[in-house]
Order: sequence, then structure tokens, then C-alpha cells
Amino acid sequence: MSGNPAGSTADQAAHPDASHGVSAGIPRDTTAAVAASAGLVTAGADARRAVYDRATAGLDPPLAIVDLAAFDHNAADLARRAAGRPIRVASKSVRCRYLLDRVLGRPGYAGVLCYSLREALFLCARGTSDDLVVGYPTADRGAIAALAADPAARRSITLMADSAGQLDLIDQAAGTGHPEIRLCLELDASWRPLAGRAAVHIGARRSPLHSPEQAAAFTRAVLARPGFRLVGVMSYEAQIAGLGDAPPGRPVRAAALRLIQRFSASELRERRAEAIRQIRALAPLEFVNGGGTGSLEVTAADPSVTELAAGSGLMGPTLFDAYRRFSPHPALLYALPVVRRPRGPNAPVATLFSGGYPASGPAGPDRLPSPYLPAGLKLSATEGAGEVQTPVLGAAASGLRIGDRVWLRHAKAGELAERFAEYYLVEGDAPARAVPTYRGEGQCFG
Repeated sequence: MSGNPAGSTADQAAHPDASHGVSAGIPRDTTAAVAASAGLVTAGADARRAVYDRATAGLDPPLAIVDLAAFDHNAADLARRAAGRPIRVASKSVRCRYLLDRVLGRPGYAGVLCYSLREALFLCARGTSDDLVVGYPTADRGAIAALAADPAARRSITLMADSAGQLDLIDQAAGTGHPEIRLCLELDASWRPLAGRAAVHIGARRSPLHSPEQAAAFTRAVLARPGFRLVGVMSYEAQIAGLGDAPPGRPVRAAALRLIQRFSASELRERRAEAIRQIRALAPLEFVNGGGTGSLEVTAADPSVTELAAGSGLMGPTLFDAYRRFSPHPALLYALPVVRRPRGPNAPVATLFSGGYPASGPAGPDRLPSPYLPAGLKLSATEGAGEVQTPVLGAAASGLRIGDRVWLRHAKAGELAERFAEYYLVEGDAPARAVPTYRGEGQCFG
């Protein structure tokens, strides 16, 4: 789906600087990285478009790029917001080993929060990290058996669990008397304003372990079973981290969200602290993970949390445009070619090839991609982003010719990697160079 031929499955392609070590070319000084990124990141829309067009001039769209100046700027800003807490990189928002290596080589980042056990096994085998937490429970029996049979993977990978049924499945897949498996307990971080009753539930529906007593009871259940060791606790406050508190044109919703988030953060801080106190009384913990890109400041202020998680803020997708506390620069873009110039009844129209890449989650306009460059374009209300064609409207369309590019932004950070085998890295005035996504390495983890 991109301008370069495949053939990018080798480690050298995944790591263009591998001959100089994994972190070669990766800026390690936060201040220097921010300063180096200032030029392109702050450039005007026309200048950015010209840079992207020149860097990819020899390639045929559709194609996706990562603006490394913007990526590094965002990484530095996430570390600043974390206020000294290490950030575990949420790999689902990246899905590209080169970019994972790049950010893990920076100060303030340690470990990976994977979304799949098979992904964790893949990253462990490739040497991406020796600290891999799988952020969601797994029912992949084959992957569990592979984990149990691999001593290096067992030392590096931690599975998520919140029920005895998950432990039963692991026992069945790994076999009787299986070696010790590292576990992380997930504490539900949703807000239940009616005295903790589940009748009103604000947040993601994740772990059934909501109260400190439930978390402690599950800890005892883990300790009573051979073949498991509890090493960590995670809680993800989706209602704070994943909901922008400044939705454009919706002041009432913004005020309601801020109120909910303030009360929810206060309740969670008290409940999480008590849960960690009770768990630590039963078992030593290596880490307590919390938060996401949208809640770093809030979660970092919780003394019971030892590390944070973030990933989307590296890429700057459109769903993260609606926050007051931070403003990531768009680092991940994709280009579609103009293939038609139909007549519009009211505004100029240019039709692009392909482009129907909506994001997961509740269906709505905010899940659609957004035309970005040239500025002043929008999707058609009747067609949106189509499977094989995407009309864009606006005054800027009048200047577009057949073969020109329109640059778009995805609503989410990681899902675009499932559409492209390569990301093209744009850095300064150099021609873009390709690195494989997971898909480009022949991997699909769901």
C-alpha cells in the first residue's frame, strides 16, 4: 500500500541505524531534542506541506509519514508532563519497532505496555525491551504455551489478570506444573458516583476488581496458586485520560467533563492508594502503573503510582486535539492522491483515491480522518472518507490538480499502521526513508 517495495522484514530495515547500536541517531537530551524540533514543528502550513511533498516526491501515494521533529517534540513534552515518573510506552499507539526503539532510547521512558501476548513475544524476541507488560488479559492458548516454554520471555513478560477464570485458562494452556508466570492485577479505575454501586458507571468497562477489598481478595487467590507471581498493579482512568476536556463548540459538555474528571480523579486517588496499601501488605510489587496521554499530570500527582503509560501523545492524532493541558504536534500523517476534479454545487471539490480509514470506538464524525494539508479542506458530509474514493471540499480544492497530494490525519494513533506496510520518516530536507510497521514485518496481532 505504499511507495516502496516490501522486502522490509529484516531487522536492519526496522532499525536503519542498527549498525551503530539500537539507539543510534536517537536524541537522548530532552532540551536538545526540543530545540532541534523547533523549525519544522512551528513552520506554517504551506511550509510543512512543501517539506512533506519534497521528502516523498519519489514515492506514489497512498503513503504514511512520521514527522520525526514532531515525534521527538511530543516525546519530550510527555516526559515533561510526567514530572519525573517513568513512562511505559503503549505500543498499540505506535506499532512500529523503529519508533518504539527511538522513544525508549530517550530519558523518561522505560518498558512497553503491549496490547497482545503475541506482540510481547515478538518484541521480546527482537530485543525491543526486557520489560513488557501485556495490558489486556489473553485467551491465546498457543501464545501462553510459548511463553511458558521460553525462560527469557517469562523473565521479561508480565500478563494482565483480574479473575480466577483467567488463571484457570493459563494453567490449562501452560500445562500442569508450569513455570512461574508474572502477573499484573488490573484495578478498575472507573467512577461510580452512587456510593460505589455499579448502577452508574463512568469510564471503560475493564476489570471487575473495583474496591480495595476485591483487589486484596484476588491477590490472596494468586498467592494461593502455584505457578504465578504477582509483580504489579495497573489502573487506567479512561474517563480522564481518554476524553478531551475542551471539545470544540461544546462548552456545556466541556464543563460537565471537567467536573466529572475532577471528582473521579479525587475518588480514584483515595481508592487506588488504599488498594495498593492492602496489596503491598500481602505481596511486594515491582510497579504500579496508571494513566494515559490525557491524564499524565493528574496521575503523576498520585503518590501510589510508580510509573505512567502513554503512546497516543507521541503521534498527535485528532482525538487529542481537544485537551486544555497539552497540545501534541501532528506527527503521523498520510497522503492520498487527487484522481478526479468533479464539479461541486457550492464549493470546489477534489476526489482522492482511497482513504476510508475510520477509527475504532463509538461511531461518529470524530472517528473520521481529517484533511490537514493544504489547509481549508473538509470531508463531504454525504460521503465521508470512502473505501476507494474520498471527496474533499473547500476553497483549497480549487488549486489541486490531478496527481497532487492531500495530507490527512487519523483520529487515533496506532490503527493507521494496520493500513501501511511502511512509515516514511521525514527529517529536515532529506528524502524520506522507510521503516516497517508491524504489518510490514508480516505481523498482525489483532
